[in-house]
Amino acid sequence: MAERDKAFAEFVEAASPSLRRTAYLIGGDRHKADDVVQETLYRLYLAWPKVQRAGNPFAYARRTLVNVAYDGGRRPWRREVTSAEVPERAVENGDFATGHAERDEVLEALRALAPRQRACVVLRYYEDLSIEQTAEILGCSEGTVKSQAARGLDTLRKAIDRRRSPAL
Repeated sequence: MAERDKAFAEFVEAASPSLRRTAYLIGGDRHKADDVVQETLYRLYLAWPKVQRAGNPFAYARRTLVNVAYDGGRRPWRREVTSAEVPERAVENGDFATGHAERDEVLEALRALAPRQRACVVLRYYEDLSIEQTAEILGCSEGTVKSQAARGLDTLRKAIDRRRSPAL
């Protein structure tokens, strides 16, 4: 049992930062991302012997993470929308916007995507997974991944263009 726990702890240490980033990009909220990763790791621990035998724990963790993120959005008590965001760190030199404007713009546009489109865009272009890997994780066809990713990117482009174009 101790060997199992040691292997799981090593996996968690190596995979947690990547899982948290992916959960944040899919869900758009750092606190929800932490909850999603926690639930993912819980489910992963319960299935750890099977996961180890399968040989690709990170793929299993990603698939579980996407499922947990989808499931969480379906529950009525998880549909809270924050009214204001508090920065995670203090403003340095009073210039918070420098270097963050474009990132915030993309993250806001990403939050506006439908869940499946957001997952496709994050897995394909942020996690740099292949179409086949993304389809496997999402449990859909490769054609669905292609169309959802294309629609998601198109929606992102339009949202960012609207923000950058001054209203006439």
